[in-house]
Amino acid sequence: MVLENKRIEITDRVIGKLGEEKMELYVENEPIGYMMYSNQGNSFELKTGYNAEGNRIYQDVVVTTGTDEKYVDCDEENGWC
Repeated sequence: MVLENKRIEITDRVIGKLGEEKMELYVENEPIGYMMYSNQGNSFELKTGYNAEGNRIYQDVVVTTGTDEKYVDCDEENGWC
């Protein structure tokens, strides 16, 4: 089993709550940052591990890859693990 860094798109799971100068952003009731709006355009202030590119929001996560070896010292001749 190997740990691997991966970026997943979470745009569809992000919920925004409007404020006067910014929109608070949440994923599953967890605050992840703000979207600031101005005449020059919108900008994002996101927690570490979250990124905005264009109109998409991404989360950096660590996932496991490979096989999950639960049994390592099997005695195949006697039929036990």
